[in-house]
Amino acid sequence: MKSLKARNNKLSNTKSQLEVLEGELFQTELPTFQTKTAQYGQPGLKPNQLEILQINMGYMCNQVCKHCHVDAGPDRREIMSQSHLQKCLGILQNHNIPTVDLTGGAPEMNPHFRWFVEEAHEIGVKEIIVRSNLTIILANKKYYDLPDFFKKHQVNVVSSLPFYEKKRTDAQRGEGVFDKSIQALKMLNEVGYGQVGSSLQLDLVYNPVGAFLPGSQAELEAEYKRMLKADFNIDFNQLFTITNLPISRFLDYLLASDNYEDYMEKLVEAFNPAALDGLMCKNTLSVDWDGYLYDCDFNQMLALKVDAPKSQHIDNFDLNVLSQREIITNQHCYGCTAGAGSSCQGSLI
Repeated sequence: MKSLKARNNKLSNTKSQLEVLEGELFQTELPTFQTKTAQYGQPGLKPNQLEILQINMGYMCNQVCKHCHVDAGPDRREIMSQSHLQKCLGILQNHNIPTVDLTGGAPEMNPHFRWFVEEAHEIGVKEIIVRSNLTIILANKKYYDLPDFFKKHQVNVVSSLPFYEKKRTDAQRGEGVFDKSIQALKMLNEVGYGQVGSSLQLDLVYNPVGAFLPGSQAELEAEYKRMLKADFNIDFNQLFTITNLPISRFLDYLLASDNYEDYMEKLVEAFNPAALDGLMCKNTLSVDWDGYLYDCDFNQMLALKVDAPKSQHIDNFDLNVLSQREIITNQHCYGCTAGAGSSCQGSLI
């Protein structure tokens, strides 16, 4: 397989990413994901009841992480408008969707973030999740009160922390990120997050640094809890292990390091049919900053809109139509079914 450097092309655009995944640029003999699922009686995945509306509030972020499948950063200007957010509130309320999951970029950088959280809380959304990179809390004094804001509105905080040691975390997320993350975690602990007997949920996320699958979620959680408590007196509730999918910056890394073919073979070999029933695309819809709908946020990054031509945007949201669609899959979906499975809520098995 020719390396990315040999081709002198980063392959960062959507078309090239899909061509790589589908084997059009690199000759792979791996079975398609749909062929693999068909062997286990699911030739086409269908959604279950919609439980989570995952909203990408924009790609702007104060960090540039190596594994980021969103390709987020300070230079991104895509931000969801207040009018789109208002429509999302209507969808949540009209269809009694119990959970809203706010992502980015750094969702807190959307100028309408606090307004949206307040409104979602007011209309009675049962669970409000924010996927925070932690360092945003310290990025500017206007964010310093985020822990108190989260507490007031009973927001569940899910935060990426690649490792419980400085070297590995900074290698993946940038110099100085670990120290700021620890400081932010302490601020969250101080207002009650992650504490025994508290209703304030604080979960951490582990992504592997390289081209390998995450280890046991239970074992890693125990190790994280022991080390963070011993070294920093930090507490949290759960650790989610998430497999890195071959998309965006991580795909660029795989190609540049000649790891793409080996990584894809590893994912295919680790395919676990027991993970199929718990796939997040079955109970989640992803909304991008411009209001378009996707089966998951990974499909969003590949511009693979839902297979419901009359309801691909929040302006035309029709839950009956969406409930009958077939979920769009591609080779990257092997990442969600490898080993113990992977989702935004951690391992599936």
